[in-house]
Amino acid sequence: MDVNLELYKIFYFVVKAGSISRASQELYISQPAVSQAIKKLETRLGGQLFARTPKGIVLTPEGEVLFKYIEQGYNMIMLAESKFTEVMNLDLGNIRIGASDMTLRYFLLPYLEEFHKRYPKIKIKVTNMPSPETVEFLKMGAIDFGVVSLPLYSNEAIEVFEVMKIQDCFVANHQFSQLAGRQVSIKELVEYPIVILEKNTTTRQYIDDFLSQYSISLLPEFELATSDLIVQFACRGLGISCVVRDFADEYIKNGSLFEIDLKEKIPPRHIGIVKLRNEPLTTAAKRFMELVQGNNKLKTEAGLL
Repeated sequence: MDVNLELYKIFYFVVKAGSISRASQELYISQPAVSQAIKKLETRLGGQLFARTPKGIVLTPEGEVLFKYIEQGYNMIMLAESKFTEVMNLDLGNIRIGASDMTLRYFLLPYLEEFHKRYPKIKIKVTNMPSPETVEFLKMGAIDFGVVSLPLYSNEAIEVFEVMKIQDCFVANHQFSQLAGRQVSIKELVEYPIVILEKNTTTRQYIDDFLSQYSISLLPEFELATSDLIVQFACRGLGISCVVRDFADEYIKNGSLFEIDLKEKIPPRHIGIVKLRNEPLTTAAKRFMELVQGNNKLKTEAGLL
């Protein structure tokens, strides 16, 4: 059945106004146009909607049944418009973000804090997982965008925005003091016990690719799930740990660890925001992206400037 919503709108206004003349004024159309619309609707439905009385028009029993549902539908449309406005004004809505331990801790947190202050009614769900899983969640539509460590190794459908430079390094404690104060080659380094992230991470793949340039296949002593644990293993002398420098910076500064000066320098890389290419973001997610890309004060706090 081809539904003419305009006819039902006119019917609704006639009932609420109590007369065709008042309805025509509220709708800014002529009385004959209103009458014609009601007759057309009655013809389509096969029954009479109004009865004339000395006091004016009243709904027939059939008309009352119809109006009960039309009124509900009209109210739902008004509610939908109201909710849409709330979403556009960021008084309602949600953001789904995917982020790894590193990107959450060293980049995302100040932006989450600031966004929540500005838009407290927006609900934010952060799913914590390695960067490759974040990309897969993005492709499945389970998150609006991800904050990942780069590079991506399969990104045809993904749009990438670089937001922060990071540097991988190897750190150790005093038990490996023979490596301090001098340059160390990669080939010498890998003769020692190495602590590194598991293979399902971008960081591990990046380091493996770097080492492969020197025909080295890494056989770690320990493979762990988080960079925090990797730093703790280094502090306890369980091996030489490979981490992003931010994780070890505090321990390097207080003397618990030292950074090994590699002859073969590991190229820096970036943290990036990823979204599906050609897929529009929600209003809330778009505003969050704008905050990240435009707030220099927060960039300084996050270590970008």
